[in-house]
Amino acid sequence: MDTNVRTPDPREHVNEEPRNDLGDLMTGFFGMTTFMFVVFFGMVIIKFLMSE
Repeated sequence: MDTNVRTPDPREHVNEEPRNDLGDLMTGFFGMTTFMFVVFFGMVIIKFLMSE
């Protein structure tokens, strides 16, 4: 049983540019943190308005 399988070589990964990894990491971290703070305070405000 001879199967013709072509597995891609990981060294040919052309979609990734490793130039600004730290900037991407910090942008994602602070962006997600900001989003979570907005969601948290939005829920606090909604709970406060519903408790009246």
